[in-house]
Amino acid sequence: KADGNVVAPQTVIAKSGADILRLWVASADYSDDLQIGPTILQTASDNYRKLRNTIRWMLGALAHFKPEDAVVHMDMPELERLMLHRLAVLDPEIRAAYETYDYRRVITVLSQFMNTELSAFYFDIRKDTLYCEAPSSLKRKAALTVIDVICDAVVKWLAPVLSFTCEEAWLQLHKDAKGSIHLQGFPELAPSLRNDKLAAKWEQVRSVRSVVTGALEVERAAKNIGSSLEAAPVVHVTDADLLSALDGIDLAEVCITSAATLVNKAAPAGAFTIPGIDGVAVMPKLADGKKCARSWRITNDVGSDAKYPDLSARDAAAMREIDGLDAA
Repeated sequence: KADGNVVAPQTVIAKSGADILRLWVASADYSDDLQIGPTILQTASDNYRKLRNTIRWMLGALAHFKPEDAVVHMDMPELERLMLHRLAVLDPEIRAAYETYDYRRVITVLSQFMNTELSAFYFDIRKDTLYCEAPSSLKRKAALTVIDVICDAVVKWLAPVLSFTCEEAWLQLHKDAKGSIHLQGFPELAPSLRNDKLAAKWEQVRSVRSVVTGALEVERAAKNIGSSLEAAPVVHVTDADLLSALDGIDLAEVCITSAATLVNKAAPAGAFTIPGIDGVAVMPKLADGKKCARSWRITNDVGSDAKYPDLSARDAAAMREIDGLDAA
């Protein structure tokens, strides 16, 4: 300090904002010597931007949500029930971390959840549903219901750290609310939301998805495809447990491809595999059909509705509903 080797909080706040400074403090291991500098603050800034962008995306999606359209838990698709399960698992862990002043644990857990499980998995899969399904779609309403619950929980969990950001998000989420998010308690999540059996099933689904994603990355690097929606992979699964887990799962939806074929037999030579995920191999294949101008999926029913010649049947039906036209 005598040599002037300090970083003044006022300087950080003026340059980056108070919440980034607060995030650095919460992320630091105070049981050891603390280090701070431009690189460390840039890391905190990058992490903050990811968290903020995830919250902002949820707020944007919820602009289309009407509380009266909320879907009850039992009527939700498996993917939505899986995300509510994840919230129920996180809740006691985050509460325990706060009670023991382990703020670093709070930020680690929530950063992993928001970056990996939300942005890179759930939101990535559900963007097609949110953007392209008809307003009356149960799947779309269920997704918005779950995003509403997730957003409410996340901003409450992060509020003690990102106090200004979460206050703004709270006021955007509850435009008619009086008071402050800092007068709210943590979310009350019903224990019945927890479903360990469903979570175990989706761990297997995600392992198959990772093999498909890996195969598509190879194809993209080789410039055989641009977007994953140009693909219609053939997925060879010989593991009985994995086959059982995939029962009723729309692989194309989960893998974000235009189509996907599940085959219960050994793959031919040259199929893509990942060490450690046995019984799964993927043969890349280009999707057949024309590209829908709305969803960018490649299907054989583009142009089936003369009113919307550039759209697939699913998207044409959605547009008919939006435009107030008869389905006929």
